[in-house]
Amino acid sequence: MKQETNYESQPHSEETKQKPAKTYKWLTQAGLVAIALTLGFTAYQLAEPDYISASAKDSTPEVQLGAFPIITPTLRWGFAIDTFSTVEFKIRNGESLSDMLLAQQLSTEGINALVKNSDGVFDFRKLQAGKSYTVLTHGPTQQPMYMVYEPSVFEYVLFKLSGDYSVERVEREVETRIETGHFVVTSTLWDAMVGQGHTYELADRLEDALKWSIDFHRIQENDEFKAVFEHKYVEDKPAAAGKVQGAYYKSGPKEVYAIYYENGEYKGYYDLEGRPLKTAFLKAPVRFSRISSRYNLNRFHPILKKKRAHLGTDYAAPHGTEIMAIGDGVVTQAHYAGGNGNFVRIKHDKVYETQYLHMSRFAKGIRPGTRVSQGQVIGYVGSTGLATGPHVCFRFWKNGKQVDHLRLNMPQAKPLPESELPMFAVVKDELLAKLKDAQVLEAKTENP
Repeated sequence: MKQETNYESQPHSEETKQKPAKTYKWLTQAGLVAIALTLGFTAYQLAEPDYISASAKDSTPEVQLGAFPIITPTLRWGFAIDTFSTVEFKIRNGESLSDMLLAQQLSTEGINALVKNSDGVFDFRKLQAGKSYTVLTHGPTQQPMYMVYEPSVFEYVLFKLSGDYSVERVEREVETRIETGHFVVTSTLWDAMVGQGHTYELADRLEDALKWSIDFHRIQENDEFKAVFEHKYVEDKPAAAGKVQGAYYKSGPKEVYAIYYENGEYKGYYDLEGRPLKTAFLKAPVRFSRISSRYNLNRFHPILKKKRAHLGTDYAAPHGTEIMAIGDGVVTQAHYAGGNGNFVRIKHDKVYETQYLHMSRFAKGIRPGTRVSQGQVIGYVGSTGLATGPHVCFRFWKNGKQVDHLRLNMPQAKPLPESELPMFAVVKDELLAKLKDAQVLEAKTENP
C-alpha cells in the first residue's frame, strides 16, 4: 500500500500512472502461483514417500489440498510404483529361490539372509513353476531393490534385496459380495456358466449344493439352474467364487431347491421343508463326467468280444480326474488285480459296499483299514486292467449282491426340529426372493 500511494503522489502522465499498477498486479499473480506450486510440491513430498507400507492398497484416489488438486502416484504392493522400474520373470522348472536371487546378482550373504528370514513367513519350497515374480529396480544403475511373488490373488510376498533383507507376507483385503446367476443348459452346465463369464469353480460349488439331489450325468438341454452365491473381490476385481447360499434346479416338472442354513449343530443344505439334502451316498464318484456304460446283464464286452454281464456303471473322465468315496466307510481293499486294474473297495455299513476300478493310482494314505468320509478323494481316473480308455467302473453292493445304484431310492434324513423352523424360514424366504429375481445374462463373447 505504501508503494502504491507513493506512485500516485507524484506527477506523472496517464501512461506512467498505469504502468506501476499493472506491474504490481502481475507480480501479485506470479507470487500467488509460486506459492501454490510450492504448497503442492511440498504436500506431494510429505504425502507419499517412495515406499508407503507393504500393507497399503495398490491404488489410491485423487487427493485435494485446498483448491489445488494433487494426483498421488499409483500404488502397487505398497509402493509408489512410478518411482521404480519393474521386470517380470517366470519361474522355471526346478528353479529355487536361490537361483532366482542369484539371477539378480545378490551376494551369498544376502541370499542366506533372505532364506533365513523366509522361515515362518513363506515356505519357498512351494514356489510354483510357471508363475511370475517381479523385481523392482531403482536409480541410474537399476539396482534390484525388492522382489515380489504372489502365491495367489489374495496375498503377496515381499523380499527386500538389500539392508536387513526382510521377508514380509501380506494378505490383501477381500470384499465378499452376494450375487445371483440364472443358467439355461444348451449342452452342459459348464458351457452355460462359462458363457456368462463364470468359472468352473462356481460350477463346482453349485454341484456341491445339489449333488445329493441331482444326477449331473442326466442333465438335459433347457434344464435350468439358479444360484445365490458369494463372490470374492480383491481391489475391486473378481477373485474367486465363495459358498452357494441358495440353489434351484428345474427339469421339466421337476424342481429342486437347496437352502444353506447354519445355526450351531445344524449346518448344511436343506430342502424347503427343512429336510437335510445330504444323504448316505453321493449320486456319482466323479464330477462332470459322463456315463459311458450302464449296469447291463447282457453287455457285449469290447475287449473280450463276448457277452459278459456288466455289474457296474462306467463314468468316462479325463485321465487323472479325482475319484471320490460316495459315502463314509472303511477301505477293505486297495491293490492291483488283473482286469480290475488298480481298485479300491469300501465297506460303508452292514448293508452297503462300493468298488472303484481301473484307477491310474491311489490317493495318498488309501490302504486297507483307512477310514474315509463322503466326498474324500480315494484315487484318480485311469485305464489299468481291462479298459479301452480312461474311466472308473463303479460297483455297488447291497446285502452282498451287486445292484444298479441308479435305481435305488435312498432313505431321507430327518428334518430340522420344530424349534429351528422359524429361523430357517427367515433364511429360506430371503433366498427364495433372490432366486426368483435371478436373471439370465447374455453370453459373453471374446473381442475379435
